[in-house]
Amino acid sequence: MCADRVQPSPAEESLPIRLNMDDSDSPSDVVDALFLGRFASGEQPYARSRSVDRVKSGLTLLPPGAKVLRSARDEDRSATLAEGDGFTLLVSRWNRGADVTVTATTDELAQKVLGQSADGAEDEPEPQPENVSMGFWYLSPRRGPHRTTRQISAGTWDEIRPNYTAPVAEALDRLMKVAPEEISGRLLLLHGPPGTGKTSALRTLARSWRDWCQVDCVLDPERLFNDIGYLMDIAIGEDDAAGKGRWRLLLLEDCDELIRGEAKHTAGQALSRLLNLTDGLLGQGRNVLVGVTTNEDLERMHPAVVRPGRCMARIEVGPLNRSEAVRWLGKEDGIGRDGATLAELYALRRGTGPAAVPAQDSGADAGLYL
Repeated sequence: MCADRVQPSPAEESLPIRLNMDDSDSPSDVVDALFLGRFASGEQPYARSRSVDRVKSGLTLLPPGAKVLRSARDEDRSATLAEGDGFTLLVSRWNRGADVTVTATTDELAQKVLGQSADGAEDEPEPQPENVSMGFWYLSPRRGPHRTTRQISAGTWDEIRPNYTAPVAEALDRLMKVAPEEISGRLLLLHGPPGTGKTSALRTLARSWRDWCQVDCVLDPERLFNDIGYLMDIAIGEDDAAGKGRWRLLLLEDCDELIRGEAKHTAGQALSRLLNLTDGLLGQGRNVLVGVTTNEDLERMHPAVVRPGRCMARIEVGPLNRSEAVRWLGKEDGIGRDGATLAELYALRRGTGPAAVPAQDSGADAGLYL
């Protein structure tokens, strides 16, 4: 697009490339492009950057003496370009998170300015005893593979054990007590109907293993195994604040299409890459476990997924039988002769009744009990 030429700023003058802008470009895109000028020209050949997941309220992330050159706000992001003596700074913010990047005439100056901007900016809520830190991976259109962390609530195993039928509880007993030196097999498989407590068990597992295992949930597993760059970033991993050398558990929820028997035909290379991550070359040298939840019956799963030696645990999570359900609820009203799922029992406890529980094939609103 064309416009009357205005007096350029120093950042614009240093940009050694020509940019073609059109109506699809946002003001933030212009700010991003201007920031690269002094680095691209060699005037400020050193760059440092840092991400802050939760910025403390009220912070601008601008170092002392910085002068704002440009500021733009889009629907889901803001960008601020600033400069100081020998440095240029870009602050990109979204929700409570931010990326801070500094270019400077020396590497020491870049590190100093970055520290002035980002040191102490992270707002870490005081962890509660019932909470556990969990990572969440997703593929961002703007920033590529990205991981953020959240504190999630998780009950103790003793508290939630009555939510499971006796054989499932016994299998989970063993799983909750697993130590790193006892691991055999890299795949953890929880399968069964919606509303039976698979996700609830995984949250408690994250709490039980938190001393030795970092748990990350992949929010878009359908994209993970079809984008090799995304997969490599996750396989290589991003260590949390507790330090390096810990095991990592990647959670992939509702991966029915990936692991069912006809997956080779419908999912292309995705299944092969999953198996390669668990016990192939991709997983070698990495302490990575993969946890998968699915609504599929065991008989419909691909034999390569459930072969002996691949799974450290393979647990079918089903409804409570009638006697277990009556004991859980404390009364017989509303419980059929075949028992009830955990989601149905919570609906009965709330007084909404089984009619309020969605059909099993929808999986909607099963919420914390999936």
